Amino acid sequence: MSVAPETTLALQGRFFRELPELAVRWQAETSPDLRLLVLNEQLAAQLGLDATWLRSPDGVRFLAGNHVPSGATPVAQAYAGHQFGGFVPRLGDGRALLLGELTDSDGRLRDIHLKGSGQTPFARGGDGLAAVGPMLREYIISEAMHALDVPTTRSLAVVSTGRP
Repeated sequence: MSVAPETTLALQGRFFRELPELAVRWQAETSPDLRLLVLNEQLAAQLGLDATWLRSPDGVRFLAGNHVPSGATPVAQAYAGHQFGGFVPRLGDGRALLLGELTDSDGRLRDIHLKGSGQTPFARGGDGLAAVGPMLREYIISEAMHALDVPTTRSLAVVSTGRP
């Protein structure tokens, strides 16, 4: 992982600052052969992100969590819930990272998350990765729901890591 001091991209770390007991500092696994498969340019513009930069090698490394903006604090989030019929007081994101937050063009605070970024302390034996097919499907479905005015998460990009 490298830090990206030359970019003007700034991510806030409010979640980590305000709820440190629900977050573990973590970094995405370094990926051997990154390829940008799809970029949501409309969402990038809403987030104030430069699509040209996101398509560059440094931008693709950012989208994979391997090029983190200076000042960002990537974290794996912890939470509680029921699993296998019982309450578990400390579960968490086994393959997701919160890189940080930014304010979009409408003044709303938005989380920038990675999914399939490698094992976190909450992976419970999984590899922490995500297959390309399901990620592309999630991208398409989330944008379809957004177009239908159904509140949903949005997908900024899908990046292949070069892993089988």
